Amino acid sequence: MMFSTVAFSQTLQPVKWSFTTEQSASGEATLILKATIEKGWHVYSQNIGDGGPVKTTFTFTPSSDYELIGKVTEGKAIEFFDKNFDMPLAYFSGEAIFKQKIKINNSKPFSVPGSVEFMVCDDEKCLPPTSVEFQIKVPGL
Repeated sequence: MMFSTVAFSQTLQPVKWSFTTEQSASGEATLILKATIEKGWHVYSQNIGDGGPVKTTFTFTPSSDYELIGKVTEGKAIEFFDKNFDMPLAYFSGEAIFKQKIKINNSKPFSVPGSVEFMVCDDEKCLPPTSVEFQIKVPGL
């Protein structure tokens, strides 16, 4: 008799990203980049110093359809001194909302492509940095 055993390993994915658009009548829109973070895990702010964990970083693919206005903003992060990295850090738990304003240059609907790189940790471990690609739909003018 032959026995076969199949083992399935479940990859930890404690962060789920969603991407939406809020449009104003002034020819501008705000891209909403939201991380939903499982209990016990956290994602680092984009505003931390070098030499520590991987900070959250957004990259937008340039296009004639839109122009970035300023930089990505974020909500209020939890700040603390991390003994492991020997430096002050800031992170989000539960949920993190980032926003990027754009000027719309196209009357037709289009997408803003890009990616977000981030690191997620709990009290015991950090997962390797992850990059998630996105296509954010914008209705046009």
